[in-house]
Amino acid sequence: MSVINQAFQVPYSFNIVFTQNLFSSDNKEFVNFLTNFGDTTFQKKILFLIDEGVEQKHPYLIESIKRYFQSENQISLIDEILVLPGGELVKNAPQYLEKTLLAINECGIDRHSFVAAIGGGAFLDMVGYASCIAHRGVKHIRIPTTVLSQNDSGVGVKNGVNFLGKKNFLGTFSPPVAVFNDSNFLTTLSDRDWRSGISEAVKVALIKDLDFFEWLEENGSAMADRELLVMNEQIFRSAALHTNHISSGDPFEMGSARPLDFGHWAAHKLEYLSNFEIRHGEAVAIGIALDSIYSELLGLISGEDSARIISLLKKLGFTLYHESLAENDKLNLWEGLNEFREHLGGRLTITILEKLGKGKEVHEVNFDLMKLAVDRLKLTLD
Repeated sequence: MSVINQAFQVPYSFNIVFTQNLFSSDNKEFVNFLTNFGDTTFQKKILFLIDEGVEQKHPYLIESIKRYFQSENQISLIDEILVLPGGELVKNAPQYLEKTLLAINECGIDRHSFVAAIGGGAFLDMVGYASCIAHRGVKHIRIPTTVLSQNDSGVGVKNGVNFLGKKNFLGTFSPPVAVFNDSNFLTTLSDRDWRSGISEAVKVALIKDLDFFEWLEENGSAMADRELLVMNEQIFRSAALHTNHISSGDPFEMGSARPLDFGHWAAHKLEYLSNFEIRHGEAVAIGIALDSIYSELLGLISGEDSARIISLLKKLGFTLYHESLAENDKLNLWEGLNEFREHLGGRLTITILEKLGKGKEVHEVNFDLMKLAVDRLKLTLD
């Protein structure tokens, strides 16, 4: 028998830039990045795609982008800026993926050019996936516009679309070449979208950083009152924890552990059971509360600890129960656990709490206790 052993490493590096008014004429962060990236003598193209909800709330955005590039010689802006729906619709309906791929093809976007997506997390997921499969990968830039995408999903390495009724069934691990977090986009968010992303900060604080969890407790009311400076600090600290974990652990999830998915196994199922009426971050808040109560029932954290978690989530404005959790004697929820196991590759690994600020991986779930946790969660409505 003859064997050739091949091994190589591919380094990844990208910046997450925190700024304001990204396409203002006096803000050169974006154009400087494009000009200096890669071969500086190459005539680079850039194609923009914008989340429809963002375009409606920022009607000046397309014109601002065109003015921004008017005097640039090294960067060729594709004239047509594609506007597509955001939210889970853009990941569920295959025609939007096809439209994105057609635009990449028709505009001649090659592997030296860029696709820039402006929108929420679901929108970035779809555009990122299209960018990764076109030409086996064209460079994509993320410009997240929601709290959730600025502090979590938009700063990570995942891209994907939904298929066969399963969330992110099709997807890739491929980092963007840059992320630009513009706080100006946050000012027009609805209260639901403003609140929704904070659940991801609560999640990462609970499993990684007690000091950050206590900071969230102290500043929960300020965030609920839409204080932008406080929200910006939350986003920066949350993004730092998420990216530090990705770079220090298993960035392409070759193993079974998903510590950053604390609270997510139930959240993913809830989104489908509610026909996506529940925002992802809202579902994550419910999932966090459920798994925190379950951790208490296992004797890992105290009742006082779980009460602090529930109190913070309620202070932020989350409703922590949905009737679909209990439907069919909670068997729908059990199905979600099995789907999460399948997504992981056959072995169940979920994160619960060993203590505030530290997660613990387990490979089985006592579903009788989980059902009791659902009943306990319903009491938070009182």
